[in-house]
Order: sequence, then C-alpha cells, then structure tokens
Amino acid sequence: MKKFLKIIFLLLITFSLLPIKTYAANDLLGNAKAGILMDYESGTILYEKNANERLSVASMTKMMGMILVMEALEDGSLRLDEKVKASKNAAGMGGSQIWLEEGEEITVLDLIKGIMMASANDGIVCMAERIGGTEKNFVSMMNSKAKELGLKNTNFVNPTGLDEDNHYSSAYDMALIAKELLKHEDILKYTSIYEDYLRKGTSREFWLVNTNKLIASYKGADGLKTGMTDNAGYCMAVTAKRNNMRLIAIVLGEKEGKVRNQETAELLDYGFNLYEVTTIKQKGEVLGTINIDKANLKEIEIVAGSDVTILKKKADKDKEYKTSVELNTLKLPISKGDTIGKLIVRDTNGNKIDEVSITINNDIKKDNFFNIFLKLLKSMIQGELF
Repeated sequence: MKKFLKIIFLLLITFSLLPIKTYAANDLLGNAKAGILMDYESGTILYEKNANERLSVASMTKMMGMILVMEALEDGSLRLDEKVKASKNAAGMGGSQIWLEEGEEITVLDLIKGIMMASANDGIVCMAERIGGTEKNFVSMMNSKAKELGLKNTNFVNPTGLDEDNHYSSAYDMALIAKELLKHEDILKYTSIYEDYLRKGTSREFWLVNTNKLIASYKGADGLKTGMTDNAGYCMAVTAKRNNMRLIAIVLGEKEGKVRNQETAELLDYGFNLYEVTTIKQKGEVLGTINIDKANLKEIEIVAGSDVTILKKKADKDKEYKTSVELNTLKLPISKGDTIGKLIVRDTNGNKIDEVSITINNDIKKDNFFNIFLKLLKSMIQGELF
C-alpha cells in the first residue's frame, strides 16, 4: 500500500512540473500571415494579426458567392429543388470539384452542399451562371456586394478563388463576409454536415466529406469555409457557438493544413476562454407601449427585433447598462414586423454597446373617421381640449 501511494505521489509531482499550455494573445497564429477573431453579434474584434493586409484567400472567396445564392433563395428567384444545367465552362473547372458533366442537371441543394462541403469549383461556376447569367456578371455582382458591405481590401476576379492577379481580400473583410453570410441562418444546415452524398441512388453517386475538419473535432463548430492554393496557402473561416456566443475566426496563409486547423482552434479557444455573452433582452420581448395619433389601437406594444446581448470579459465584474428607444417618424399603416426604430444599449459612461431594431406586435392601420370623431368628442366632453 505504501509503495502504491509513493507511486501516486511521484506521478502527481511529475504532472505538476509539466508545462500547461495557455493561449496568450501574443502566442496566437504564430505561423499564419494574417487572422482575426470576431464576436458575431456585436462585430467586436477580440484578436487580430495583419487583419487589413491584402492577401490571396483561395476558396474562401466562395462565401461571397454564397451570399448571393442565399439572397436568391430568400427572394424566391431560386429554389432548392430547381435543377441547374452544367455548362461546358462549369464542367471544365479544375481544382476541387464534384465532377459535373456538360449538360448534366443537378439540384441547387446538391450544388450548395458541393460548394460548401467540398469546395466545388464546378459547382460555384454553375451557380454563378444560373444567378448572374454569365460567370463574369456574377463576379461583378460579388464586387458590388463587397462595396455594399463597405469592404476596402477586397476585389474578386473569379467566383472560385483560384489564383489570379488582382484577386484578393483581407482577414477583416473575410470576417465581415462571413458575418453577412451567417445572417442567412440556413447556410449552417449545409456547412455543419461532415459527410453526405450527391446524386444519391444514381450510378454517379458522389461521397462528400467536409474539408473543414473542425466540424467533427471542435465543440460548437458548424461552418464555414476552407481554402488552399499555391498563392494563398492554407486558409480557413470557422464559426463556432457556445453558451449563446458565436465567434468567427479567420486564418490566412498557413503553410500546412494541420497547423491551420490547430491554430484556428487555439484562436477560438482564446475567445471562448476569456469572453462571454449575456442576453439582456430577448427577441420578441415587449419593451413598452406607444401611442400613435389616429391609430386603430390605443396602446401599441413595441418589441425587440433581435436578441440584445452584451459581450464582456469573464474576469470583469458585472456592469450596469442603460437602454433607450429611438423611434422613426411613423406613418400609418404599419405591419407587424416592420422596423419602427432602434433600441440602444449604453454603458454607464454613455458609450454605445449595442443597437438593435425594434418592431411592433400587431398590424396597425389608420382608424376610421367615425371612431376618430368619437374620440375627439370624448376628449371635448372630458375637457381635455379646452
């Protein structure tokens, strides 16, 4: 027994002397050319390295194309079950592909899976021609979206991310593109799949395995996009969610895929270990009531259009925050869900922490003339006007 206890004691001493790996900010991304860690909800940057440097971003380019695809799905001009015919141009794309054949018809759903899981160059060109008419026009749409998002260090020459002169972005711009793509929540249905099949049940069934290995190995990871070319090196855009906090990590210019995966995981660990998000108002929560002149309802409930969250370091003590409502100029009628103003959150020093839209719980229309007349008469009788 004494000998056993002695062995246990020696083992405890040995383990206590082993170095414990921690991730201080200055230790992160030692091998990458650039990178950034961003809180999704607030857009707060938690870490950055050469974040605005213009670099090749390989297939992470496809995230911008997928924003256009998701917009088309949401406005009804594209359907998941629609079959798209592959052109000679699309079928001829090299690099990562799902082996489309010229004239083959494939569903939009399968194309999205192929693009986001297997980084299919033929798939994104097929979608580009469907949405833009031509690949060139689609690239113009991508660059227009970049301008709309205020990206200052991004220019696309193709939708695939294959190396070409004047095709570049930055870690910061890529984070903003990822943030915009995540507004289309359905994208996570496809980026979170680790393996699947295309053309299932046919003679050309194709097995897909997600190029983002963190989907399988990192807790909370559910997207977004990897990339690799000679010019770009190994790149990665990863999003993960834990305890109500979603982070976006961008890593560019790694020399090895395993190192890219490891350093991206460490970057996410840094964020989840040091920071937390607190929800102070939930989406749909009633914030109060307002009165609108000549409306058919006397009291109108205003509600938060989305969750109101506070990002803070775990080490910080609880802080107090103040909220205020700013209404737009309101004109009747107003439909349920319409944005009517904003809820602003400030700290005790008056610094703005967050801002979300506010809306209403009911459809509001202009009251009829008879009811307006009765209200006016009632006010006169009660002496409210004189």
